[in-house]
Amino acid sequence: MHVPDGFIDAPVSVAAGVAATAAVAVSLRGARRELDERTAPLAGLVAAFIFAVQMLNFPVAAGTSGHLLGGALAAILVGPYTGVLCVSVVLLMQGILFADGGLTALGVNILNMAVVTVLVSYAVFRVLLRLLPSGRRSVTVAAFAGALLSVPGAAVMFTLLYALGGTTDVPIGKVFTAMVGVHVLIGLGEALITAATVGAVIAVRPDLVHGARGLAAPLKLRIGGQLVDAPAAAPVPAAARSTRKLWLTGLVTALVLAGFVSFYASSSPDGLEKVAADKGIDAKTKEHAAADSPLADYSVKDVDDARLSGGLAGVIGVGATVAVGSGIFWAVRRRRAQDLTASSTAAPSAS
Repeated sequence: MHVPDGFIDAPVSVAAGVAATAAVAVSLRGARRELDERTAPLAGLVAAFIFAVQMLNFPVAAGTSGHLLGGALAAILVGPYTGVLCVSVVLLMQGILFADGGLTALGVNILNMAVVTVLVSYAVFRVLLRLLPSGRRSVTVAAFAGALLSVPGAAVMFTLLYALGGTTDVPIGKVFTAMVGVHVLIGLGEALITAATVGAVIAVRPDLVHGARGLAAPLKLRIGGQLVDAPAAAPVPAAARSTRKLWLTGLVTALVLAGFVSFYASSSPDGLEKVAADKGIDAKTKEHAAADSPLADYSVKDVDDARLSGGLAGVIGVGATVAVGSGIFWAVRRRRAQDLTASSTAAPSAS
């Protein structure tokens, strides 16, 4: 659902950019509360994983494909504020390096694919966790539902922005019906990927899943016919709390997906591209400012072999995304540490 330059007029694009900037600023502040020494590096990995999986377009209907948006996955794994930042980093890298998503439409894309998907998915996720029995299975089910609804939610936001600033004269009812219809189908793929990934992480490191925190009930023992709290467990050794193994496994997975599996992705246009072509929304599309980038269209310039070119571009993208994302999240984490240090050393005010 990467909106190119020319779909939305300048005033609405600027307004979307302002709103997106505000959302990112709020998320930077909120992420300080979500990130710690273990989750900060994982947030960069989540961004890289989303980048990789977005290269894997899957067929959803005749001549139409879809791909992961990632807002639900990021929000549930590392928190909603950090989730907005993760997807925003991915969109920034895609726009600058790969000419995917217009640069003037970056604010539109952040609103659609980062802010709306996180807000919708995480709201649904939290509501369902309150209604479902406490447990890991409920986290996976809630993740599925949140991801499923987040994609048509983003389609609705695009339709709203198009109604306010569309550059072509297409009836808004037709745009709404087509966008929501195809993105409900794409949402099913998003839900399956999100639920599978969240379930896999919960199976090995439930303590690192933001959305699963607080679900562990105290262990009870029956003594003399009565249930009593079990003695507190001994502290987990630092080696067992290390995220290195999970980080390396996730990075290798992302590299394999982007560098090898992406070659087999569907070549059909994604939902927005298909709707735009069918309804004439793309009549005033502008050439991307980075169209001459050495990595434009996810291929390496002057590398003739398509498999090698696309694979190298994917590996470069994963590497760049994890580096930029990790740098941002470490900086946010360091700012939080500085704030906590300042608070702890501040002298109490005189009464």
